[in-house]
Amino acid sequence: MKTNFLQMLNDREISKLELLKKVESDFNLVHTLLEGTASSKATIRYGCGSVLMDLSARHPEKLYPYMDRFIELLGSKHRILTWNAMAIIANLTKVDADGKFDAIFDSYYSFLDNEYMVTVVNVVANSAKIVANKPYLSDKIAAQLLKVQNLKTTPHLTEECKLVIAEHTIKTFDTLIKYTQNKEVLLEFAQKHSEAQRDSLRKEAQVFLEKWR
Repeated sequence: MKTNFLQMLNDREISKLELLKKVESDFNLVHTLLEGTASSKATIRYGCGSVLMDLSARHPEKLYPYMDRFIELLGSKHRILTWNAMAIIANLTKVDADGKFDAIFDSYYSFLDNEYMVTVVNVVANSAKIVANKPYLSDKIAAQLLKVQNLKTTPHLTEECKLVIAEHTIKTFDTLIKYTQNKEVLLEFAQKHSEAQRDSLRKEAQVFLEKWR
C-alpha cells in the first residue's frame, strides 16, 4: 500500500492535500512519508516533505515521536528537505516535552552561516514559532538572530539578499520582543534599517519602531 501511495504521488494521481488527508486518517502512514523523503524521484521526495511539514503544523503531537528523524533530515543533501525539516522542527517545539530542540539549538542556528539566502531566511522566519513555544530561549535566540548583521556575501547571498534577511529578522522580532529581556538591541537593529533603500525593509522597520519604541 505504501508503495502505491508514493507511486501515485509521482504519477500525480493523488494530490498532496489528498495524501495529507489519508495520513490524517491513519498516522501509521507517516513512516511512508519519511521513506518517501529518501526517494530518488524529486516529485516523491519533495511531495512527502511538504505533506510532513503541513502535518507538523496541524498535528504536532502525532509527528513528535519522529522528531529524531526530522533532526537527521536537517543534514539532507537536498536543500528543500532541509528547509522542510527546519519548519517541521519549529512546529514540533510546541510539544517538545523532552527538550530535543534544546539539545540541537546550536546545530539549528548554525544554518545562519549558510551560503544560501533561503536557508538563512528559513532559520529566521521559523524562530518566531520557536520563541513562542519556548519563550525561555528568547534571549539566546535574539543573540543568534542579531548575527545576521555580520553575514558574509556569497554568490547566493548578495548585499540585496542581506536586506531581505534583515526584513524577515524584524518580522520575527515582532514576536521575540514580547519575551526577551533585551528589547533595546532589537530596536537598535530596526533603527539601523529605518532608512533603508529597500522599500519593504524600510517600512517593516518603521512599523516595528512605531509599535514597540
